[in-house]
Amino acid sequence: MSKYSRGERRIHPYNPRDTRVRQGNFMKLLVKILALMALSACLMTPPAIAGAAPTGPLKLAADAPETYVVVRGDTLWDISGRYLVHPWRWPELWKVNPSIKDPHWIYPGDILHLIWVDGQPQLSLERGNTVTLSPEVRTSPLGNAITAIPYDIIAAFMTKPSVVAIDEADALPYVVALRDRHVIGGTGDQIYARGVTGSEPGRLYDVVRLEKKLTDPVDHSALGYMAVYNGRVRLLGQGTVDREPTELATLAITNSAREIVEGDRLVADEAELKADFIPHSPDQTIDGQIIAVVNGIATVGQYQVVVINRGKAHGLEPGHVLISWQRSDVAVDRKGRGPGAQREFRSLITKHVQLPDERSGSMMIFKTYDKMSYALMMTSNTSARVNDPVRNP
Repeated sequence: MSKYSRGERRIHPYNPRDTRVRQGNFMKLLVKILALMALSACLMTPPAIAGAAPTGPLKLAADAPETYVVVRGDTLWDISGRYLVHPWRWPELWKVNPSIKDPHWIYPGDILHLIWVDGQPQLSLERGNTVTLSPEVRTSPLGNAITAIPYDIIAAFMTKPSVVAIDEADALPYVVALRDRHVIGGTGDQIYARGVTGSEPGRLYDVVRLEKKLTDPVDHSALGYMAVYNGRVRLLGQGTVDREPTELATLAITNSAREIVEGDRLVADEAELKADFIPHSPDQTIDGQIIAVVNGIATVGQYQVVVINRGKAHGLEPGHVLISWQRSDVAVDRKGRGPGAQREFRSLITKHVQLPDERSGSMMIFKTYDKMSYALMMTSNTSARVNDPVRNP
């Protein structure tokens, strides 16, 4: 009787066929490794920076009106878009009339005239029947003037922090305890905080909770934190123990959006920031990325707020316009052989190519920190995402 059971394969000390199988498997594994290496190299290759800001003659929009009466609700971006293909070139179109009071401000009822000077288009301003009681009412130029972007959308970000810079976070006052040993606090409760100095009673502070850390995707340095607004407190005064002043201050919670707990930070209430900036292109080359989307959504559409990893240190200021780009997929260049072509050994020289970036929209900077900024998406061609590049227009 054979020493091998039925169906059992006989293994010889040397079997040429087994050797060929092992060699074939090794080659397939090698092909996969080389393909992955090629793909990784392609993904790591930095994308080319988008072209420089448009130069040469201004390009007017196809339906640019010769005369336009400004209406309530208009923004400078809206008006610039009526006249220009590239709205960020507004400063080149606007003609300041020195004979008009506050010539930089545009009000509802004002009349804009498209004129030509030395072959170049310009906009001139004629004061219209603005909604005021008398000319003297305009003591503040921004009282009724239109803003660069919809102010109601960005107002909360101008006054209530949603981002705290890394160098500011550690210096912020913080809640040490709540009165009467409460664990959480709400409107009407009192808190004790450390770090509140040099302020008069009555000063208002926003209470925030630092959550997600924001890092630069390029050098991985810490930039700041996303801050969740919890409420507002009013300073009652510096605390004392046996009539001796302490390092703790007592504050009353005047409004609570969420529960306030130990460790929450206090941010001094800022005066309302101006929105009298105008859309224009940065002078410096900007090559940044979206690092966060406010409100935690995954994609970005028109009039949504993003945080980018570029700020004052990079030359950005409110009013600067940037273009966001969507990174496309990687494809295999089969050199015209089609998807069904034989690829076994040819895969060793198969080329992986990065498809061109696609423009996803335009954004305007409206608040800057040292190394990051808030931006409002003004237009959206496709949904932008975190880590998408942002560059000069």
